[in-house]
Amino acid sequence: MQVKQLDVEVDYHQAYLVDEGCSAGGFDDVPGHPVGIIQVKKGSALLTVAPQWGTVGFTVAVADRDPGADFDGYEDIVEISYESPSGRLSLEEWEGGRAHTLPRLPAGPGTYRLRYHARGMDEEESLDATEHYFLQIWPEPPCDPVVLKSTSSLFQYWLNS
Repeated sequence: MQVKQLDVEVDYHQAYLVDEGCSAGGFDDVPGHPVGIIQVKKGSALLTVAPQWGTVGFTVAVADRDPGADFDGYEDIVEISYESPSGRLSLEEWEGGRAHTLPRLPAGPGTYRLRYHARGMDEEESLDATEHYFLQIWPEPPCDPVVLKSTSSLFQYWLNS
């Protein structure tokens, strides 16, 4: 498993997972997903964070199989399928900010599972040390999105938006 720690500037509660050759925007026409805090389309994913703007900590882990969820360390956890056309991803900041290169995907182009963990969603105004996001990526055939854990009020807001 390859792990990368990042500090990501966010705006409008957004950061993006973007495949090489794809764009970060264009989610206005994508229907909401039943997991609330992440939306996907071929080659990109919109990751919702609690702060409207500022710097948040992200950990991204790329694995060759399901690494298991961190149920004790995070308050909200969701999973969704994702299609990568190139197998090369970056975590991008809003509106063309920095692009943080991520480790290459182990199976190259194909279908992957994203497991998105959030901690401190209800602390959106303080940006305190508890705020953190953890994204796990591994190869897996497409399957339905699922909410594994849901405890924060803000997560419920995004889930029902």
